[in-house]
Amino acid sequence: MQHYNMNLTLKVWRQKNSKKTGNFETFYVKNISSEMSFLEMFDVLNEQLVSEGKEPIAFDHDCREGICGACSMYINGRAHGPWHQTTTCQLHMREYKDGDTIVVEPWRSHSFPVIKDLVVDRSAFDRIIAAGGYVSVNTGNAVDANCLPIEKEKADESFAAASCIGCGACVAACPNASAMLFVSAKVSHLALLPQGAPERRKRALDMVHQMDEEGFGSCTNIGACEAECPKGISLENIARLNREYIGSMLLGNS
Repeated sequence: MQHYNMNLTLKVWRQKNSKKTGNFETFYVKNISSEMSFLEMFDVLNEQLVSEGKEPIAFDHDCREGICGACSMYINGRAHGPWHQTTTCQLHMREYKDGDTIVVEPWRSHSFPVIKDLVVDRSAFDRIIAAGGYVSVNTGNAVDANCLPIEKEKADESFAAASCIGCGACVAACPNASAMLFVSAKVSHLALLPQGAPERRKRALDMVHQMDEEGFGSCTNIGACEAECPKGISLENIARLNREYIGSMLLGNS
């Protein structure tokens, strides 16, 4: 693949904190390599701002390997940018060409308040997990994996649900700011395994209740969440969550 450099115009959301009104600011970056990642391009911009005595742009990141989900940005109207099933940190600048204008925003959701610039508070997801995304029954010492037979189909489905990294792209992509895809992935992960069976009814009720308490919107099955999810979490999990929740309401949570 041919390497090339480009000059870009960036329109980036700047906001001091959740209490202040934010606005877009325009920046220009030059000689950006097509082989840079999107976050490396932002590193170049921030180095430029620091050298000019200006405050760098705050953005979240950690592993930069597409694993943690911290690199959440809304790029030209899409969560994590234009590449399918790719996090922002794995998006590379070869997607763009010389002279392009790129608009970068934080997640837009009441439940994800802006901390600063492109960093949002996603602790609402942590509280949903704390409400029931765990197994608390006393299982004793760990046993050999083959001592607890699990159907391969269910094991595969559970593993696929467990691949959710909790980045929040589903919320950002949904016009209702719904967290149903995230919650359904966490519920499905355990509901499909025998280890999660003892608490499955209480788990569904508690996690949905916490999701509502956090102020996320309702799911109307638009499908934008699945389309923008960097891990390809399936909408089938939402159907499973609905079954788990309705069953728990009818049968009780004991």
